[in-house]
Amino acid sequence: MEEQVALVVGGILGGLLLLLLLTGVSYYLWKRLCATFTYEELSETTAASSTQGDALCPLDARTQASRPPGVPFVVPPSLQSQDWVPRSSREWAQVPQDPYPAPELLPHTTGSNLGDACVAGTINPELYKIPEDQSEADFPEGCLGRLWFSVEYQQEAERLLVGLIKAQRLHAPSENCSPLVKLHLLPDERRFLQSKTKCRTTSPQFNEHFVFQVSSKSVNQRVLRFSVYHVDRQRKHQLLGQVLFPLKKETLVGNCRRVLWRDLEAESLEAPSEFGDLQFCLSYNDRLNRLTVVVLRAKGLRLRENTSFVRSHELGRVVVGPYMYTRGRELEHWNEMLSKPKELVKRWHALCRTTEP
Repeated sequence: MEEQVALVVGGILGGLLLLLLLTGVSYYLWKRLCATFTYEELSETTAASSTQGDALCPLDARTQASRPPGVPFVVPPSLQSQDWVPRSSREWAQVPQDPYPAPELLPHTTGSNLGDACVAGTINPELYKIPEDQSEADFPEGCLGRLWFSVEYQQEAERLLVGLIKAQRLHAPSENCSPLVKLHLLPDERRFLQSKTKCRTTSPQFNEHFVFQVSSKSVNQRVLRFSVYHVDRQRKHQLLGQVLFPLKKETLVGNCRRVLWRDLEAESLEAPSEFGDLQFCLSYNDRLNRLTVVVLRAKGLRLRENTSFVRSHELGRVVVGPYMYTRGRELEHWNEMLSKPKELVKRWHALCRTTEP
């Protein structure tokens, strides 16, 4: 009896499993069949529409602002100026454009700061121009020449390194100029260093280096003088001009090399005054309220008779100041100093003798 019940139950379960299997296979075959019919219908419709669309619209047709019939989307405003052609009754395609348009078709700004060559993909020559060195272009009228040099002071070794670089537009008595330069560290007039002589040029290139041994305590009280000479055939030296450069703290600070240029000045040809003349520089720093006086040199000093050098005595004096105290050259020197703050203003002044009581 139990064996018969087991057989009946097994048969029922087997029939249910067979029914489920048949149902799944039938559903799968039905899906495949529906998909095949849909693909064939769309392909035929697209082919027919494409043939009609190509015959109706030329390639250079442009889209209108309104939506074409049958198009499922609206062309964005930024693309409405593009060329579009119909691929089918429901599709529009953009006409391919040249990815590298001609430079003249690209937008550019005529008033740009970069110059006229502003087209993308081209080189603007204005960007590669080296700024003109004004020190080699602006020569004032009557300039005797210009000298380039460098200075550096080594604090630990107490050495002043001077580089003589070049000179330009020297005013020589003839075209066959043979210049040389003598370097003095004033007030020492006896010892000097000298460059090599350059033949037949008014714009010599020296590129020479000189060393002065000077203590750090006195270096700010010294003046570097460059005297440029022309050497004639008889080996005589004719002065063309000179440069006086006071050694200030601002110039020598930092133990770094500084390249400078100065215009040559003519030596004073005026005869010494009765008691001698004194040349010095004045500079006023309005921020620090500091007055700087740099004494350069003197000439024509007159010693008194029947005096000993055991004690110091006055040889002469000069007063420079505002209108309340001075007139003439001394007042002009003072006013020029005030009009050129932080610059060294240099002038000669005649000494006068004080009356002793």
